[in-house]
Amino acid sequence: MQRAALFSGGDVQMAAGDLGELLVPYMPTIRVPKSGDRVYKTECAFSYDSPDSEGGVYVCMNTFLGFGREHIERHYRKTGQCVYLHLKRRVIEKVPGASGGALPKRRNAKLFLDLETNGDLNSDDFEYEDEAKLVIFPDHYEISLPNIEELPALVTIACDALLSAKSPYRKQEPDSWEEELQASKHAKTLVQLDNGVRIPPSGWKCSKCDLRENLWLNLTDGSVLCGKWFFDGSGGNGHATEHYKETGYPLAVKLGTITPDGADVYSFDEEEPVLDPHIAKHLAHFGIDMLQMQVTENGLRDNDIKPRVSEWEVIQEAGVKLKPMYGPGYTGMKNLGNSCYLNAVMQAIFTIPEFQRAYVGNLPRIFDYSPLDPTQDFNTQMAKLGHGLLSGQYSKPPMKSELIEQVMKEEHKPQHNGISPRMFKAFVSKGHPEFSSNRQQDAQEFFLHLINLVERNPVGSENPSDVFRFLVEERTQCCQSRKVRYTERVDYIMQLPVAMEAATNKDELIAYELKRQEAEAARRPPPELVRAKIPFSACLQAFSEPSNVEDFWSSALQAKSAGVKTSRFASFPEYLVVQIKKFTFGLDWIPKKLDVSIDMPDFLDISHLRARGLQPGEEELPDIAPPIIIPDDSNAFFFRRSFLVALDVDESSVMQLAEMGFPLEACRKAVYYTGNMGAEVAFNWVIAHMEEPDFAEPLVIPAFREFDSSGAAAFGVVGLDNQPPEEMISIIISMGFQRNLAIQALKTTNNNLERALEWIFSHPEVEEESEPALDMMDMENNANANILAETGSEGPRIKDGSGRYELFGFISHMGTSTMSGHYVCHLKKEGRWVIYNDLRVCASERPPKDLGYIYFYQRIPS
Repeated sequence: MQRAALFSGGDVQMAAGDLGELLVPYMPTIRVPKSGDRVYKTECAFSYDSPDSEGGVYVCMNTFLGFGREHIERHYRKTGQCVYLHLKRRVIEKVPGASGGALPKRRNAKLFLDLETNGDLNSDDFEYEDEAKLVIFPDHYEISLPNIEELPALVTIACDALLSAKSPYRKQEPDSWEEELQASKHAKTLVQLDNGVRIPPSGWKCSKCDLRENLWLNLTDGSVLCGKWFFDGSGGNGHATEHYKETGYPLAVKLGTITPDGADVYSFDEEEPVLDPHIAKHLAHFGIDMLQMQVTENGLRDNDIKPRVSEWEVIQEAGVKLKPMYGPGYTGMKNLGNSCYLNAVMQAIFTIPEFQRAYVGNLPRIFDYSPLDPTQDFNTQMAKLGHGLLSGQYSKPPMKSELIEQVMKEEHKPQHNGISPRMFKAFVSKGHPEFSSNRQQDAQEFFLHLINLVERNPVGSENPSDVFRFLVEERTQCCQSRKVRYTERVDYIMQLPVAMEAATNKDELIAYELKRQEAEAARRPPPELVRAKIPFSACLQAFSEPSNVEDFWSSALQAKSAGVKTSRFASFPEYLVVQIKKFTFGLDWIPKKLDVSIDMPDFLDISHLRARGLQPGEEELPDIAPPIIIPDDSNAFFFRRSFLVALDVDESSVMQLAEMGFPLEACRKAVYYTGNMGAEVAFNWVIAHMEEPDFAEPLVIPAFREFDSSGAAAFGVVGLDNQPPEEMISIIISMGFQRNLAIQALKTTNNNLERALEWIFSHPEVEEESEPALDMMDMENNANANILAETGSEGPRIKDGSGRYELFGFISHMGTSTMSGHYVCHLKKEGRWVIYNDLRVCASERPPKDLGYIYFYQRIPS
């Protein structure tokens, strides 16, 4: 029996009996995919190789995991699995017909892989052919398929089931991001009435009920009507659906979702969200130019001469011919459907050397020690994503000479430009009610979610998230007694308020608002936008000013009093992440965005915000908790009921958290379970509980619950056995402390969370004595030398240093709220700015640093 050459496409011809005999030893390892099995036949678990790649993909016939050519040997050595299904898609030039043109398009019987087609190819000149082979390791024997008569029945059934299996990213929930939208059957042949309807850029309302929210434009007759059940569940009277039933006009687009990249389209006939490949033409029929922010191949258009003020245009640098960038570090990421927030954050994250070293630098070790299912391992998927972005393997410039040669050989080898982070998103969003959906999300919230995952999945001794961590000193002062209390907390983002009152163009803003209201009332196009210009120094000043403390209880007065709080940096991080708090809540509780311009500096010095601790002449507030009278047993039942039901939730703290982008109900629970101790403490609860399935579900306050330590501690009440509740333990652990230290601190302070944190910082020697096992951790590499030695084991690891920084990246948001819009990332690489707009990576000509949402600063070495 001869040996086949796997990588040269060799084949071994065998009789039917020989094939059956060859497969007999491996039959126990061959499985038929069942319902619920995920079949990864379109993507390698360790790389972004696919059947389109030169080496194709090998699918394990036992685990149904896919592997590229570079990683198949690793899986074989680790598992001993020998039988794989090799899948390869080829693109070939069509055979010309008698008249010289390509033959008429016909259904290709050889097309059986569930893959996306390359939109750059002319379908009239090229066609796809899929190829499947069974490959037996280690000798690389190949058996071409189909071989129905020659193969054992089990093998044939398994191969057929694997080839017909749906994408592992499809789900049953209709609102899941993993449910891939399909092109509507009505899109190509949609009839549009020539009735002269033109849709204004704003001021829409339902033509039947005057509703101004959740409006849908019918693409046949231009009717604007309210919806009811589509996408975000917002209210409506269902007039869009009624109109379809009356007219049969099938497609509608949701107003407010139209961007240069597409829009939300719904098919009433197909009863599901759909894609409309001709959406630009359909919208243009009603006077809507969705592509107005994009430049033509020939450069600027005539109307590009006028100043561009729309944030969509400015942030995406429309009107400027941008030069595409290729190679390592210039790889784009496909938008999976409102996943631009993830793309922007991950591009910024993997610009940081510590993350590059932790995941890409340790890639061989991470891959070699990955679990049997690497698709469900965070470090493996981070390493895969980092390598995909930094290797340059998926960002290659088109070579004209190669393209000519491929055409001459009647074969097209598609260039891999960009990666699809589908597997990564599926894992990091698993179980999260927001990130697992198809809705737009807050990039800041996803950044914190990612940091939480990094903290929970250590890789080596150097935790890359250490570069973001810093300590905040909170100084709280009783206004009546003038006594103070100092506390410290961990944070990862500096949140700057927008000082709207400091706008330098107030007169222009007032005049613009009057013109805008007049235009809306007259249903005219709005005037040219005037954006508020806010000095960065004013935002920094607003951050440093004292803020009022709601319901402050003064231990000096033993009563409620007025209190103020100021925040300072107890340490400065290696990388400072600055969030501009542009999002607020309108009267309808819908997040709104402040469209402002802030002169963010390239070089930032916040050394003056360094915390100084207790100053001479200051007197500390007594360490006394608010008194709570626990009734005797005879009245305990009535106390339990009235106390637990009547408990108030501090709405100001709830709103502070909600403005960060967290779900409103999750914010309520965070404030409730941390005993109304403020937004900072509640924030740590949010970070510790983001992965829980009921994270965003409404708060249910129990009316009948045993008054034990868990119930009491939530409100600052001392339990009879003084056993710390898990809620508080989780909060302290989320700040970077060890579990046993958290328990000891809470017991020592009678389960008072605020005092427990103070106790931890004032007893650095305790954890050193109680944690001998810590020395066993992180032995593979030395800890970073910049980590403060005095905080190495006593508290959260920080990298303190100078407070002087240089800007190297920023993430910008376009749209009216975190619930909609688009994200773009600008990064400074090799001395010049680069724009990362999903798959498009280009040299930036006009980086809009004044319109960013999240800024990334790197410390300047002193």
